[in-house]
Amino acid sequence: MADVPKREVENVEFVFEVMGSPGEGIDAVDLGDALRALNLNPTLALIEKMGGTKKRNEKKIKLEEFLPIYSQVKKEKEQGCYEDFIECLKLYDKEENGTMLLAELQHALLALGESLDDEQVETLFADCMDPEDDEGMIPYSQFIQRLMSDPVVFD
Repeated sequence: MADVPKREVENVEFVFEVMGSPGEGIDAVDLGDALRALNLNPTLALIEKMGGTKKRNEKKIKLEEFLPIYSQVKKEKEQGCYEDFIECLKLYDKEENGTMLLAELQHALLALGESLDDEQVETLFADCMDPEDDEGMIPYSQFIQRLMSDPVVFD
């Protein structure tokens, strides 16, 4: 059973209880959500590489199949951590005071990397964002903290 410590196996089993059905496992379309529920941050490309699908009911992933996937994704270097995200957003912090323009964050989320759509950005801002100040600035460290502590799930 993959090189996953007992405590983490228990966490994986819990995620499977919540997201899957007994004996069948989880739907492959939910692979990314299951990994994120276990505090991993896989890219969409990595999820697809590991067997994730874009349509529901194409494939099921059983616990025994998921553990090696979990173990491999956990070792991946392409995951960002809090410090990585802060360093990226500091590029937009022109006054070096921990704030950036909300419009610049919105542009980055809509246009760069694994871009989001307008509806996803609005959901993300509603769940994780402090209101912008009179100059359109937001404190980005709180945004990242909220985002990473309570991931937003898009339908």
